[in-house]
Amino acid sequence: MTKTFLLAISFTCAFLFVTTAHTQEPNVLTTEEKAQGFELLFDGKVLSPEIWQDEKSIAGYPVENGVIVCRKGGNLLTKKEYGDFIFRCEFRLPPGGNNGVGIRAEAVNKTAAYYGMEIQVLDNSAEQYKTLNPYQYHGSIYGVVPAKRNAEKNDYQKPVGEWNYQEITAQGSRIKVVLNGETIVDADIAEFKTKPTPDGENHPGLHREQGFVGFLGHNDPVEFRSVRIKSLD
Repeated sequence: MTKTFLLAISFTCAFLFVTTAHTQEPNVLTTEEKAQGFELLFDGKVLSPEIWQDEKSIAGYPVENGVIVCRKGGNLLTKKEYGDFIFRCEFRLPPGGNNGVGIRAEAVNKTAAYYGMEIQVLDNSAEQYKTLNPYQYHGSIYGVVPAKRNAEKNDYQKPVGEWNYQEITAQGSRIKVVLNGETIVDADIAEFKTKPTPDGENHPGLHREQGFVGFLGHNDPVEFRSVRIKSLD
C-alpha cells in the first residue's frame, strides 16, 4: 500500500469515529459504551435524585424536550464522587452562553473553579468575551490552563445553536479535553504544585484526587444531553 493510501484510511477512520460519536441517539449508551462500563447520568426524562445531589440545584436545571436546561444557575453535581474518569456530554450554547463542567468538586455550595476544577463552557464568538484572559475561554481549566484556539476554525466550536460534543478525561494529574474531535487541552496540572497559577488565585481543589462532577451555571440557558461517565479508578 502507498503512504498516501494509508493516510487516507487513517483520516477516514478518524472521521467515522468522530461522526459516530456526534450522531448517536441522544441520552442512551452505545453498545460499546455499555461494554466499556460507562454510566448514563441523564436518561432524557428526569434528573434522578439518586444520581444528582441537592433538590434546589436539580430544580434549577429543568428537563425540557429531552435536554437539561440551566435556568437558575448554580452547581448541579453528582451524588457520587469520581477520581479518574472519562466524562462525555453534548452541549448547546445560546448567544453569549456561559456555563462550566465541574470536576473533582468538593461541595455543591463551593465554587468548583477553586474547590475542584472548572472546564469552561462558553460561547467564544460572543462580542462581550473578546477581551477575556486566555484561561477563561471554552475548554480551559479555568484560571489554570488555557485551551487551544483557532480563529479560522471557530475555536473548534459549532455555530451557536448547534450541538457540540465534548469529552473530558482525568487520570491522576493529567487532564485532557476533546471538543468535536479536537484535543484542546492536554495538561499535567502537577506543575502547579510548585508554581503559581496563571490567574494568580489560590486553587485549593486543584490537586484533589476525587470529587463530584457536574455543571456550573451562570443563569444562561445552556443545554446539555447525552451525559455519561466511565470511572477509571
